[in-house]
Amino acid sequence: MRTLLEAKNINALYVTGGSNIYAVNDVSLEIKEKEMVGIVGESGCGKTTLVKTIYGFIEPPLKVTQGKVILHMDEENSVDMLSSLNREEIEREVWWKHISWIPQGAQNALNPTLRIRDIFAETLKKTLINLDKNETLKFIEDHILKFGLSKDILAAYPHQLSGGMKQRVTIALAMAFKPKIILADEPTSALDVINQRVILGMLKEINSSYGTSVVLVSHDIDIIGVICDRTAVMYAGNLIETGRTEDLLKEPLHPYTKALIESLPRLGDKSRKEGLKGQPPDLRKPPLGCKFHVRCPYAKDVCKEKNPPFMEVKPNHFLSCWLYMSE
Repeated sequence: MRTLLEAKNINALYVTGGSNIYAVNDVSLEIKEKEMVGIVGESGCGKTTLVKTIYGFIEPPLKVTQGKVILHMDEENSVDMLSSLNREEIEREVWWKHISWIPQGAQNALNPTLRIRDIFAETLKKTLINLDKNETLKFIEDHILKFGLSKDILAAYPHQLSGGMKQRVTIALAMAFKPKIILADEPTSALDVINQRVILGMLKEINSSYGTSVVLVSHDIDIIGVICDRTAVMYAGNLIETGRTEDLLKEPLHPYTKALIESLPRLGDKSRKEGLKGQPPDLRKPPLGCKFHVRCPYAKDVCKEKNPPFMEVKPNHFLSCWLYMSE
């Protein structure tokens, strides 16, 4: 499959209160054509910061100090969004057309002062689509019908819609120009189980019907396991394991990934589930070596001194752990 986007050696931090919070540390990730990628880890591990950087939504206090985000617009044209495009150019040339963003909580994406039809119309204007008022309304009506939404909602304000309906609207909005990539940041976290299933089904349908690559961010590896082809596991700002989702669920290698999967409830399993002991490290003063060593039951001396390299230990299975490599 063709590679659509490459994030290379990303370092990102938040400068706040006189301190630096090291949110993403030397992370590299590829997004390939027509795939679904899951990014999973505990809250505060850097998932959202990574996808914000990939999207080009970089505003203070967030600062990117290293790395490239190479967007392959087509088979011949590529651009490093971090060094070659300013914010205005990213908004005009990249957002909606190549990459769309679904934020955590639909209320963060929908202007509460506008009706749904006007929110769509404003988006069309930003992308320089030259349509008159009637053509714009016809485009919007035809588009939302493809996503199982009624034309009646176009006259509503966001607060008049349920949480699940608002999230469906944001997904339809993200697909208005059929981008190659959608970044979905915890799109189901504020929803009940029924609406979670609906939203995950919509994302899967977008992937299969439109060929859009979807990056799904979640703290819940069970949700990732349902629909994602490939999974990336983050801990304390570091990417620690990536591979085919099926392989990670059947045979996780990193102790942290194992702990995440062992915490999942199993049908008929009545054994007591125990979480990891301790807390993630303070990212203002992260520990030396592997960031997980303070909670890892298998930590060795080298784990406390040197951060393990991120290497391919099996075909298409990458890992950062001293248990599987020489010093």
